Amino acid sequence: MKKMLKHIIAVMAVVLFVAAVSACPRQEGPAEQAGKQVDEAVEQGGEQLEEAGENVEDAAEGQK
Repeated sequence: MKKMLKHIIAVMAVVLFVAAVSACPRQEGPAEQAGKQVDEAVEQGGEQLEEAGENVEDAAEGQK
């Protein structure tokens, strides 16, 4: 009986620990924020290049 009680207490402690850790909000550090800004800049640059390529294609088709 005592052994079972110890197991139950141990399981409850683990469950409480997991619940406490998962409830903590995730905080982003400066490197992660900078990485997100770089990702956004690269994405915007890619979109602009794609648009420029389409404009070149449209211009080339207009000259034919």
